Amino acid sequence: MAGFSRTDTSLIAQWWWTIDRWNLAALIAIAGIGAVMALAASPPVAERIGLDTFYFARRQFVYLFLAVIVLFSVSLLSTKGIRRLAVVCLAASLILMVAVLFVGNEIKGASRWLQLGPISLQPSEFAKPSFAVVAAWMFAEGRLDNQFPGYMIAMGLFLVCAALLLLQPDVGMTTVVAAIWGVQFFLAGLPLMMVALVACLFIGGGVGAYFTFPHVQSRIDRFLDPAAGESYQVMRGIEAFQNGGWFGRGPGEGRVKELLPDAHADFIFAVTGEEFGLIACLIMICLFAFVVFRGFSRIFKGNDLFVLLVVVGLLVQFGLQAIINMASAIHLIPPKGMTLPFISYGGSSTVALAYAMGMMLALTREQPGGVR
Repeated sequence: MAGFSRTDTSLIAQWWWTIDRWNLAALIAIAGIGAVMALAASPPVAERIGLDTFYFARRQFVYLFLAVIVLFSVSLLSTKGIRRLAVVCLAASLILMVAVLFVGNEIKGASRWLQLGPISLQPSEFAKPSFAVVAAWMFAEGRLDNQFPGYMIAMGLFLVCAALLLLQPDVGMTTVVAAIWGVQFFLAGLPLMMVALVACLFIGGGVGAYFTFPHVQSRIDRFLDPAAGESYQVMRGIEAFQNGGWFGRGPGEGRVKELLPDAHADFIFAVTGEEFGLIACLIMICLFAFVVFRGFSRIFKGNDLFVLLVVVGLLVQFGLQAIINMASAIHLIPPKGMTLPFISYGGSSTVALAYAMGMMLALTREQPGGVR
């Protein structure tokens, strides 16, 4: 790639000279860590449930390979291409989310997955980034044209997405979608009185979720009073960090992963802490933070409201998902089944995050007049 001339007008050459190569490198580094952790964390889980030792690791390598292809392909798109792709993907995701309620596989009391042959698909993972783009488009159009009902359309889309997520139920993902929508609404010029109203609605929604969904109530109660119920995975996760110390016990030397049912998914951060230590965990946190703040630093230099809202929404999703996963693993918040971007096992999550970050890279590419 470095051999391309700046005068080369081919698509790949123009992509290489305009893409944010630092953020691209950080994302590839995170994916590389995910590949290493798939080998480190998943074998004991596979053996415990009677599968081949490297069953999860092989599948995750395939997911990461597909994710790199998606990341690269989407990052080549123009702004118009991003809009079109997001509209199609959101429409398909919403249809599949409705189908999940009727024919989806129920796992741990939730119906979120569709079985398509050997592939298990979670449509809501693709709805999140697509919603961020379409909602941003509606907010931007509503701000630029007072006659266009962009705000109402964005609110309607949010209510539809939130309702379908709560019917699954998936309160954690609903929270992420609400955060995306709320931040975009605020940046689009939400009056302060509306800010207070939306904040009260979100607080009320959280209280309502506590009393409506037993699993939410149980997790919060166990978080506030561990003696009130079983907190097995959280306690084993804390034990893993204590065993790891600063530099870890060494690759493959962790023992807590042999006891954690979700060592390769929700609690992979704890496995990282035990085998590679606190220093490795801090490096991982810095990579996530770098992606978010680097994206913000590039996008706030521009004057395109649509691009600003999209990129902020996508980065809020990426950063919030990482924070929720890591904070759950160290018992800072109640546990929530949310993957660590590009590191936890999961095909839908990995590919959907690549789709989201590909759009972020496409929209933060340099334009002829300078940074967008």
